[in-house]
Amino acid sequence: MRRSIRVLLTGSAWLLTPALVHAQQPEDAGQASDENEEADETIVVTGYGRTDQPTGATGLPLTPIETPQTISVITQQQIQDQGFTSINDALDFTVGISKKDIDRGRSAISARGFEVQNFQLDGAPFVNGNVGFGETSTALYERVDLVRGAAGLMHGAGDPSAVVNLIRKHATTRDFSGYATLEGGSWGRIAGTVDVQSPLNASGTVRARAVAQAYRQEGFVDHEKKKGLILYGVIDADLGEHTKFSIGASYQRDERDGTMWAQLPYWFSDGTRTNWPRSKTTGTDWGFWNTTEITAFATLSHELGGGWNIRGDAGYHKGLENSKLLWLDGTPDRVTGQGVSSSGYWYKADPEQWHGSIQANGPFRLLGGEHDLALGAMASYLEGGWTNRDPVAIDPVGDFNRWDGNIAEPAWGDRYVLSGMGNTTQAALYATTRISLIDGLKLIAGGRLSYFKRNEEPDAWGGLAYRLTYKNQITPYAGLIYNILDNLSVYASYTNIYKPQGNVRDREGRLLNPLEGKSYEGGVKALLLDGKLLATAAVYRIEQDNLAVPDPGQFVPGTSNPAYRGAMGTVAKGYELEVVGKVTPQWDVSAGWSSYSAKDADGAHVLSHQPRRAFNFSTRYDFVGSLDGLSMGGALKWESRPPVTAANPGSGVVERIGQPAYALINLMARYEFSKQLSLQLNVDNLFDQKFFSGNSWFPGFVYGEPRSARATLRYAF
Repeated sequence: MRRSIRVLLTGSAWLLTPALVHAQQPEDAGQASDENEEADETIVVTGYGRTDQPTGATGLPLTPIETPQTISVITQQQIQDQGFTSINDALDFTVGISKKDIDRGRSAISARGFEVQNFQLDGAPFVNGNVGFGETSTALYERVDLVRGAAGLMHGAGDPSAVVNLIRKHATTRDFSGYATLEGGSWGRIAGTVDVQSPLNASGTVRARAVAQAYRQEGFVDHEKKKGLILYGVIDADLGEHTKFSIGASYQRDERDGTMWAQLPYWFSDGTRTNWPRSKTTGTDWGFWNTTEITAFATLSHELGGGWNIRGDAGYHKGLENSKLLWLDGTPDRVTGQGVSSSGYWYKADPEQWHGSIQANGPFRLLGGEHDLALGAMASYLEGGWTNRDPVAIDPVGDFNRWDGNIAEPAWGDRYVLSGMGNTTQAALYATTRISLIDGLKLIAGGRLSYFKRNEEPDAWGGLAYRLTYKNQITPYAGLIYNILDNLSVYASYTNIYKPQGNVRDREGRLLNPLEGKSYEGGVKALLLDGKLLATAAVYRIEQDNLAVPDPGQFVPGTSNPAYRGAMGTVAKGYELEVVGKVTPQWDVSAGWSSYSAKDADGAHVLSHQPRRAFNFSTRYDFVGSLDGLSMGGALKWESRPPVTAANPGSGVVERIGQPAYALINLMARYEFSKQLSLQLNVDNLFDQKFFSGNSWFPGFVYGEPRSARATLRYAF
């Protein structure tokens, strides 16, 4: 009789152990199996295992070692250990990922030479907004799955960087349980979180989970302070032995006052380097940047029998933004501080997105072998756009050397449509199969048939209305995995790249063709130390055509907008090394190295403000014996100097302006007074490294966080 085995990822291990070879059963698992051979045998592993939903790469329910792409998992325990408050904080210490602050309200994440804009909520693709999903609170999510490289099969139109899949928390226990935390830290940070699960009926077949978090904090930058509220609720119900239903919603509001929007000038007008204090701001005391993220979702899943499952999802996301900001531009005189101009903006936006999908997966037999198949369909709709109010008049900056952000708030003109008022519709069908060819060799092959439509209205920047439609766009996917030994495999995969470029026009006013290309990846995955440690080595090559680059001196006819041309032959290539798991039962380790180059057809660096090489190391050790209850750990991040350049305003010579290579070290210590009560201390940027972020738009920068500390008291019940 066939036994159904499910391997669940628990939140009790920080770095998931790859326990594919030696999964350990809990003590009562054998008894449950003996009582009923027909029942599922649940194996709980503190490590990499088969998840209960398909991965973001193929749609098949494959473990990371079974997937012919590189996958990282940021677990709940790692989020707690390192004190990650936002998704971008967590991604910042992930192998192959680089985070750079655009300003003091947003950050940009990149991988393999391209910006990461592909985000999913429980596997459903959603368009990343202005502030973005990366700024949402980690309190909402159980874990974060990251698939590096192109993932057009499951995500559709997007970039060949990575897909970030945010896995929401669910009510997983039939007993009343939860925890509460109280946090205090640098710059007056105070935060409290409550996470509670409870059955709603006597049998526990209907369960609820609620999460609430509130915080307030000032910043190391003048005038900066913020506060926020996060609410989340979900109901999980077993409608029968084989049917499950989930429905939930979340609300996150962040109020940021005194936000620094424009970056600090890199040079004085004579070409000498500036050296501003880290508290220096370009913001004002009246500026603010408030955002609200609202989501709702429902999921219905059913076991069809024979290992087959079907699942339907519906999702909604609304992002509200109200931001009154000051923009400063120019290079100040080193002595007088003159030369910086100011502009004011009062933006509002309320984009909405809807998503629906249905997918099925399971095994089938053919020619004496057992194989796997996944089928799915999905559709999404997005409405967006920005409105603005300009200042009637605004006071001059004057001496920027003495600028402290105190400038009179101007009177504001009428509100008008600024940009992006339109809608986007996407729909797709996909199918993927895993075929067992010969002993140890498996083929994963699939394809996606996509539909894309964009309706855009005219904007205040001179952008023209357009209707953009692409039908029957095919995205193929192919991968091979060969098990050399029980614990050693090699793989190779291929997919293509497709992304409409929206309102990007050439010198004749024509929209550029979609960005297209190919992505290749190959690598080795090994399970070491009896399956407790996973080692991965990967190489990749990404080729792109029609990449939008400026057409020097040319403008879109009838507008002041610069014209673009589609560059051919953009190539990104590199390699990644990663080791993650348990060295001993008490010692967790994660280490990774990434290196790449990304250049356009003219040999110029793409996304040049991002570093080309990075090293990440994280560890935690749980003491036993007389020190039982004490855990200590930390993280190290090293990055090379990015290749970004700009012309010196004094000499006219093109110079490198990126942050020189630097390293950050974070430390963590936690002591458990009992199974319920613990106290944790985190110190970030231990040696107070002074560093900055920049971008490719202009020679400016934003300082990174100085040394900070926070203490967290946690009580579980």
